[in-house]
Amino acid sequence: MKFLDQAKIYIKAGDGGNGCVGFRREKFIEFGGPDGGDGGKGGDVWAECVANLNTLIDYRYQQHFKAKGGTPGMGRNRAGPNGSDCVIKVPPGTEIYAEDNETLIAELLEPGQRARIARGGNGGFGNAHFKTSTNQAPTHANPGLPGEELTIWLRLKLIADAGLVGLPNAGKSTFLASVSAAKPKIADYPFTTLHPNLGVVRAGDVDFVLADIPGLIEGAHDGAGLGTRFLGHVERCRVLLHLVDATEDDVAAAYRTVRRELRAYGGGLDTKKEIVALSKIDAMDEDTRAEKAAALQKAARKKPLLLSAVSREGLDAALYALTREIDRKAKKEAEEHPVPDKPWQP
Repeated sequence: MKFLDQAKIYIKAGDGGNGCVGFRREKFIEFGGPDGGDGGKGGDVWAECVANLNTLIDYRYQQHFKAKGGTPGMGRNRAGPNGSDCVIKVPPGTEIYAEDNETLIAELLEPGQRARIARGGNGGFGNAHFKTSTNQAPTHANPGLPGEELTIWLRLKLIADAGLVGLPNAGKSTFLASVSAAKPKIADYPFTTLHPNLGVVRAGDVDFVLADIPGLIEGAHDGAGLGTRFLGHVERCRVLLHLVDATEDDVAAAYRTVRRELRAYGGGLDTKKEIVALSKIDAMDEDTRAEKAAALQKAARKKPLLLSAVSREGLDAALYALTREIDRKAKKEAEEHPVPDKPWQP
């Protein structure tokens, strides 16, 4: 399945059914009176969050969604049935924006959440609705109202507990493949991941979701390389694991480059808890390791972890460091936003 994190679609709610002008015509009934029924309401357009999706690829091949219109009213005071709703299914973490791509309409984070995007038009009143003591035979009815129509943007931000950031070829995909069942592309030549990958990691008794974000290069905030398009996927991460390639000539400069791009992107990424790690340490001796680690520690102002996804050296220490930060962040969020106790009900 291809990964697509942004889609533009057109939606239209159903039009309301017209009211009916009718009169009772029956043998031996001299004054039947008006009996035109009301039109049915048009269907709404809803967005629903479902658990078994992680991409918006379905909306590359279908961009128009319309709800059913209401049925017109009929004689004998028969109201037309309402039109059926149109439901757009999206993965968790989807944001829905207006056509300007800036006005947020809805945000769906958990499976089961629903949001009405476009409201269907109300049905028109039949002539029976206008019957009064002074107007006992009205000959007019209301038309149905048109449903709302608009163009919207769907933007997916993956929901992961931890995110991997770093320059291209820093070992992020290899790390993800080593600690989870994910199978990102890995090769023995330089290239960069083109779309985010997710993996479920188990550390002790704790499971968490780890996201591998395509590498950043200098000038990414100005559009260089893949730009910062995929950085939105780490906005919801509780902790970042910043991998720095130990084979770089200047590990301090590599670290500062990524930090500058995170700061330029905004979204609070530069203030997130960060764990710094020196990767690919299996490719050098002990003295070089110590030299590179000291340079990185001076730039990051914290002691980096030393790991190798190939030899699995230091992987457990990195995973447990991530779980500690995830648990701490989760407890802090629970204290700030406690879940209200639901009243008992049978």
